[in-house]
Amino acid sequence: MASLWRAATGMTENATDYDGVEFWSNPERTGWLTKQGEYIKTWRRRWFVLKQGKLFWFKESSVTRASRPRGVVPVATCLTVKGAEDILNKPNAFELSTRSDTMYFIADSEKEKEDWINSIGRSIVQHSRSVTDSEIVDYDSNNNSAKR
Repeated sequence: MASLWRAATGMTENATDYDGVEFWSNPERTGWLTKQGEYIKTWRRRWFVLKQGKLFWFKESSVTRASRPRGVVPVATCLTVKGAEDILNKPNAFELSTRSDTMYFIADSEKEKEDWINSIGRSIVQHSRSVTDSEIVDYDSNNNSAKR
């Protein structure tokens, strides 16, 4: 749990290193979500920005180059994003899960929830580290002798 918290709050070796992601410019998705705190389970409304495989959040919606995220989650570490109304007993709720942790969010509407789930889901697939190019084996091209 602490490792996701460190990653999410930017408490990494270099807290200002966002892998060169210009989160203030042309994000894939932005919007207000209510997020549950990691340790104190209060709900806080935050402005979220999804860009280049990272989900950033801020206190304000006016994000500029000088803005500092309140947290960031690399979506490549995430396994699932799905609805969580039944778990939280709240409408428009969804969860984002890694191997060890789950973060909860509430969108303003069902459509917003579905849009966020779809956007984050696409980003998880695009930035997944589960299969790299070097791990892909094309058996047809590597084993031509089997066709003889």
